[in-house]
Order: sequence, then structure tokens, then C-alpha cells
Amino acid sequence: MKRISMLVLSFLVCSCILTTVYAQTFNFPFNDTMTTPFGPAYADIILEPANFLPCEGGPVALCYYSGPEPEPCVLTGDGTTANCECFEIPYGKYFVDINAILNLDVYNDTIAQCGTDGSGCTDTNSAPVCESINNGTFSPGTDMISTFSFACVPEEGIGSTNCDQPPLLYAGCMTAPCTRTGEDGLVNCLCPTYDGPYQIGLNEQTCNLGNEMVWSAAYNPNAAGTNPTPPTGGCIPDAPESLGGCPLITRNDIPTPPPNIDCNQVCQEYEESKDSIGIEKGYTCDATLCTSQCNDRDLVEIACIGLTNGPIEVIIKLEAEVGCSCCASQICGCVANEQTQKAVFDLNNQQRARGITPQCDINGTLCGAAGIPLLSERSMLILLGTMGLISIFFLVRRKKTGRI
Repeated sequence: MKRISMLVLSFLVCSCILTTVYAQTFNFPFNDTMTTPFGPAYADIILEPANFLPCEGGPVALCYYSGPEPEPCVLTGDGTTANCECFEIPYGKYFVDINAILNLDVYNDTIAQCGTDGSGCTDTNSAPVCESINNGTFSPGTDMISTFSFACVPEEGIGSTNCDQPPLLYAGCMTAPCTRTGEDGLVNCLCPTYDGPYQIGLNEQTCNLGNEMVWSAAYNPNAAGTNPTPPTGGCIPDAPESLGGCPLITRNDIPTPPPNIDCNQVCQEYEESKDSIGIEKGYTCDATLCTSQCNDRDLVEIACIGLTNGPIEVIIKLEAEVGCSCCASQICGCVANEQTQKAVFDLNNQQRARGITPQCDINGTLCGAAGIPLLSERSMLILLGTMGLISIFFLVRRKKTGRI
């Protein structure tokens, strides 16, 4: 009884400190409620697959690999939080654990729409938390929010190590606020800590790191893993195929659009993804995103930045229904403008230069075109004048030889 009372007292003190820290530093109401019987929101508890809410957008942070060097997660002075170095993911599919939404207002809005388990929001970006993260209102003034993404799995790996022996302190980084460090591709996230059993997202790891470092981790009491899994009989668009992701379309075998999808709307969304210089980001993002690796996140940023400024709902819906990744424009026969074709061509070459096989080389789609340099008005007049003089010369010559 005494031990239970001490645990309750410890939880209350920790929650009080965290509430003050996040309210003062990040200007949002901190969620210290017991979102599951196994812990509060900052314990990052996962009970079932529906808990992972699918979102698409960015930028977001990926703290899944934070802990030891080279992405350290270091305790602050009082141990209630940790400064964790995390990857910046410019754009893509990401997931939010509904039990770990640290903004109390956003949490309440999300469970009201999705249910406490998340089962009411299986469509991408249908959960309120997705919009809050994508439009920057989750934690005003910070650069991005920590979520889960498959973006670095091909290079960094994925797995599970169970940690259930003291000391059990870990950082619950899901939906923690993050700021850029000045180092390309890395951000710092202030993650609350929790004392309890947890799983590391990699195989055969040492639980106790020492040197004031802790793992960014989560806990699934059912020991079923702490990363999203595909729906029964389905797949996850824009995720690695080896982990249940939807495949790219195959060469010369483009599926027909579902009857409930209007391809005119799909192509309209691609057209409306145009940036200030006329490049349609829907095409460049499709060409780059689904073959990207951790070493070309800067290319993904170039290809996809600003995409969420316009509508992409029908594009997402088509890919989910067909079960393919980065494939909507090909299925609907949408045609990119000349500037976009050139941008796609250049991005493909940049991926090849980094040892990455672009979608163009896999299935012959989204290859772009080198483009023809546009002449200035003066150059065009000179060219036309020269061609006219040449034509007159040959006409005069043919007349003199009696061929006319």
C-alpha cells in the first residue's frame, strides 16, 4: 500500500512539473491525463493497431532512434524531460499514437471524433491531430512535432527490445515539440520522461545507457510491437513494402481508377499543387518520396515542400483504395506541365547520383523530361530572321538554276 502511495505521489509531482514546463515554454495545455490504464499521455502507450492515426504532411520529427550517440537523448537537470536529437522528416506518411497526444485540447478533439482507441479515423488525415500538426497549431512557435515515420527504416532498421528491469526511465517523445538545431536534417525535441517498462524500437539493444542518456521509447503491454501495422488484407501507402507498405505500380500494368474516384478531381489536385514558380509539387513529390532514403531527405523537402497548402484528399483516397504508392497521377493519366517535367527529370538524376533507384527506373513512370531551353524574345527574332534569309537564299538559287 505504501509503495502504491509513493508511486501515485511521484506521478502527481512529475505531472505538475511537466504541466508547468510545457505551458510556459510551448504555450499549449499539457495532457497529463491517464489516457490508458498503463500510464499517462507521456508514457506513449500502444494497446492496439487502431491507436496509430495515419497522417500525411510535414515537416515532422522522427525520434524513434534517439537514445545513445549519434542521436543522443540526454536527461535535463530534474530528469522530468530529456533533450533528444531526432531526424527531421520534411514530408511523408506519418503516424500519431492517439494515447500519446500531449496537447490536451487536441487530444480531446481527436478522441471526440475518432473514439478513444482511434478506430473512427482510419483514413489518412481524418484525425484532428493531423491537421493541427500540419498547420503548425499543435505547438505554436515550434518548428515541428515528433511522430512516427517509416522514412529511415531502410537505413536505420526496426525491431523491438523489451526493457522491464530497473532502472526503467525512458523518454516519451510522441507529439513532443521540436526545434531545428542548425545542423541539416536534425532537430532537438524536448520529450517528457516516464518511469515504467518499455520497448526500444530496435533489436538486441542495451536498456540502461548510462551517462544521463535514456532511450526514446514506448510501451505495448501486449508485446505486439510499437510501430504501425497494415490493416487486415490491406497495405500502407508510401511505406516500405517489406513492412506492409503498398507497392509502386508495375511497368506496363497501370490499374484502372476505382468507380468512385473522379480522375478530373485527381488531376485538378495535382494542378493546384503548383508553387510560386509553376512547379506542380504533386508530381515531383510522387517521383521522389516513395523511393527516398534517409540520405536524400533534402531532396524530399525540395520535391514536396508546400504540398499540404492545397487539397490532396482525392489523391490520398485513390492510392488507399487501389493499394499502391505514389501512383495517382499515372492511374488517372494526369499530365504535368513543362516546368514540372524538368524538375522531375532533375530530381531523378539527383537520386541516381546518391545510389537511389528512382521510380522512373523501376516502372517507367514519372521520368520527366530534360526540357528545351527557352529562347529570349531577341534570340527568337534573330533565329527567325536567320531562317528567313536562308530560305530566300535557296529560293533565289533555285530560280537561277531554272528549277522553279
